[in-house]
Amino acid sequence: MISVNDFRTGLTIEVDGEIWRVIEFQHVKPGKGAAFVRSKLRNLRTGSIQERTFRAGEKVNRAQIDNRKMQYLYANGDQHVFMDTETYEQIELSSQQIEHELKFLKENMEVFIMMYQGETIGIELPNTVELKVVETEPGIKGDTASGGSKPATLETGLVVQVPFFVNEGDVLIINTTDGTYVSRA
Repeated sequence: MISVNDFRTGLTIEVDGEIWRVIEFQHVKPGKGAAFVRSKLRNLRTGSIQERTFRAGEKVNRAQIDNRKMQYLYANGDQHVFMDTETYEQIELSSQQIEHELKFLKENMEVFIMMYQGETIGIELPNTVELKVVETEPGIKGDTASGGSKPATLETGLVVQVPFFVNEGDVLIINTTDGTYVSRA
């Protein structure tokens, strides 16, 4: 058991039989009434996000998530194959299980597979990934680095807003949390 007062970003908890990861939290102490904790939680099984309020001091179960380092091999229709880099054991995850993460996955990329009591519940990506630009409008002479942005399609199909100086063939660093451009690689 863990107190909601000890919440921190990335903590995994079990509430109502579901496994949640704390995305954001805020301790609120109103002038009148009891203190409470307002939180934003992501369901690790479904990927849905829910806002929830807990009374200060309320206890919740901590979910022990095991992370196994695996390599993304290939897509086989709707299934995606991952291999344990030590034991060479392979597992398959459906597109629905990793819908958000698919926008950032490339073959041979190493990720962490999240396991809860033997059940595979998803994957954890690195904070940033390097992806190649396959389609964007050409930059125009005189465009500045801070002047604005244009859409660029990356090798995984993800479309991000990038500065005007980015061209096709450039490799970009992309934030996997919100899918935004960070810099050129």
